[in-house]
Amino acid sequence: MMSHTLTRTLTTPEWQQLQALTRSISRPLLAGNHVELLRDGAETFGAMYEAVDEARDHINVASYIVENQGPGEELLSRLVARRRKGVRVNLAFDSAGCWGTSRRVFEALRRDGISLLEHHPLGQLRTWVGNALQRRNHRKLMIVDGRTGFIGGLNISGVYAGSSPLKSDVSGDVGADAFASADWRDTHVRVQGPVVNELQQLFIDQWKRHTGRGPGGEACYFPIPRAAGQHRAGVAAAECGPGHNDFYRALLAAVGAASSRIYITSAYFVPPRRLLRALTDAAQRGVDVQLVLPGRSDFWAPLHAGRWHFGSLLRAGVRIHERHDRLLHAKTAVIDGVWATVGSSNLDWRSLVHNAEANLVVLDSAFALQMEAMFRQDVAQSREVLLHRWLGRGGLDKMKEWTARRFEFLL
Repeated sequence: MMSHTLTRTLTTPEWQQLQALTRSISRPLLAGNHVELLRDGAETFGAMYEAVDEARDHINVASYIVENQGPGEELLSRLVARRRKGVRVNLAFDSAGCWGTSRRVFEALRRDGISLLEHHPLGQLRTWVGNALQRRNHRKLMIVDGRTGFIGGLNISGVYAGSSPLKSDVSGDVGADAFASADWRDTHVRVQGPVVNELQQLFIDQWKRHTGRGPGGEACYFPIPRAAGQHRAGVAAAECGPGHNDFYRALLAAVGAASSRIYITSAYFVPPRRLLRALTDAAQRGVDVQLVLPGRSDFWAPLHAGRWHFGSLLRAGVRIHERHDRLLHAKTAVIDGVWATVGSSNLDWRSLVHNAEANLVVLDSAFALQMEAMFRQDVAQSREVLLHRWLGRGGLDKMKEWTARRFEFLL
């Protein structure tokens, strides 16, 4: 399903990826959008501050983590300031993700008139039986006045206080006390145009699912859509628990249709068998498949569980690069120079099976070129994993991989 007339003839890769994408996502692919790539914390929070300060009707925010430290503190204070000016503010957060955040932070926000939704509250006994530890709201969204949307990998967190751009001006999920001094590498986007309505609907549907009603209040959540640019974009999302995962379907379809190159950046890489097979099959048919993955992490188990699969990937011709200089938290991919995605979904069982996630998928060669340039910058700052060195790694590393591999469904 598409709206708005396409204004130019599609190239063969674009046409192939368009067909694969429209078959795999349940929400419409919409033309007439403008998507702006935001590289790292300073750029992302700067754009968010600007949008919040200009809000006139409402601000809807969803974040796995909410902290009142660093840029998180600044953003929350600006949300409160807009609420005092009469702007409706709704904030959804995950209870497990906010385990380290004082309840007084949320009590103060509620007193200031901000409506709150706590996803699977840890204080409820039934939550612990199958929900809090496995089914999390991992989405990172902000929608301002129904006109401007933000989506990507950044939480409202103090860990981005030290984040800085990559060289050449290119610029996961823990509390600020862990790796607080590390330089976090993340990616977000700001989007305007008809697809913002899809982000808004995603936010409101989730609110209704957990409260039985919408956010409420006097607000115009769905203004008449206006074209803002030339980008075709769609939302690929998943709810908590096993079931239909639009992003996973879209990624598998794009990898399967790839004819030249697949560049993926993932903070947590513990691929299910089907994704592993799709990547190795692509490499074996001559597609340039490259991964940028973390060389260090806030949690050892996903790091080593993912490394368990390096041997089969490397033998198939997949190139793997690890970033050791920064704590990689980005979740992006760009395929055939036309298909690109930014969002909250990692390539692990937790994101693909258990969590509520959301990604924006953009079908546009100009935007994809920006994504590829950012990917190459990451590769330049990474160390390539070579097969002969990998096979000679130490016994302790192999034991960690074997142990973590036993629990990868939970990671």
